[in-house]
Amino acid sequence: MKRNGFVVVLTLAAVTSFAADAVGTLSRFEFSQPHMGTRFRIILYAKDELAAKAAAADAFGRIEALNDMMSDYKADSELMNVVHKAGGEALKVSPEFFEMLTLSKTVSQKTGGAFDVTLGPVIRLWRRARRQYALPAPEELAKARALVGCDKLLLDEANQTVKLAREGVVLDLGGIAKGYAADQALAVLKKHGIESALVAAGGDVSVSNAPPGTEGWVIEIAPLESMAAGAAIKGAASAPSLVLANAGVSTAGDAEQFVEIDGTRYSHIVDPATGLGLIGRSRVTVVAKTGTESDWMDTAVAVMGPERGLKLIEEQDGAAALIVIKEGDAEKTFQSSRWKNVKTQNRK
Repeated sequence: MKRNGFVVVLTLAAVTSFAADAVGTLSRFEFSQPHMGTRFRIILYAKDELAAKAAAADAFGRIEALNDMMSDYKADSELMNVVHKAGGEALKVSPEFFEMLTLSKTVSQKTGGAFDVTLGPVIRLWRRARRQYALPAPEELAKARALVGCDKLLLDEANQTVKLAREGVVLDLGGIAKGYAADQALAVLKKHGIESALVAAGGDVSVSNAPPGTEGWVIEIAPLESMAAGAAIKGAASAPSLVLANAGVSTAGDAEQFVEIDGTRYSHIVDPATGLGLIGRSRVTVVAKTGTESDWMDTAVAVMGPERGLKLIEEQDGAAALIVIKEGDAEKTFQSSRWKNVKTQNRK
């Protein structure tokens, strides 16, 4: 999953709009705060600074409330309250948290476990491995992997209760939480009458209407790798600048978050099938209707690989994906059928 305290590897090289700082009666405002282990940026168009600040404050408040609910770092979060009861009785949870767990379990099943909300025990083991630059002991890894599987997450819709089937099962929403939070922040901004806004949470971005007088928000994606050993990579894929409105976009990769152990480079994205970080250089960018969708899809596709991953994307309404894989000293590109419909522009 995309984890390091919710820090993702893909970074936005830039997030800009075509518009000037003021367009008609609306002006552009930008705010940022640290949340969920990354920095959230909000860019919005409002009639004045007072309105912009009030809307942004409420949006950040919503993000913080969601972190209080879904964080596995906060001992008293709703998620950790469930984890503390693992192997015991069912626990009644809030309707929103139950809805998030239901969605996450559905996604786990849909992806054949490539995205798995119960991957927490393995994630914790891999965090330690990255800090110590040493692979987990085989017996430790086997024990952690035995606790993984969405069949261990038992949901009772009638009673709105959650039960973790075995002691030691740990939930991890790192592959979906930031995209969901970005979507929720946009919803708060809309209640304040903000129609054109962008919320970026590291490599997960949600946008509403285009800035005034433009076709959309221009989002530049950092290239997988443009130089290697002082020379350009053969066939290196130039990262596109996307032009988006009312959409979500997320990228998963290992450009920044990785570890080398015994001469092998491992991504911070963990493959549930092995319990280890992915091996091999890749960048997966997904555009979807919402940030929630693009967030889980990019992780799942990174784990599944081009063939299975693109098949998954084709099955999702309105989704499109671009995959870049480094093979030796060259880069190979794969894209879904709907990628051609994603608006792009050439970098200056």
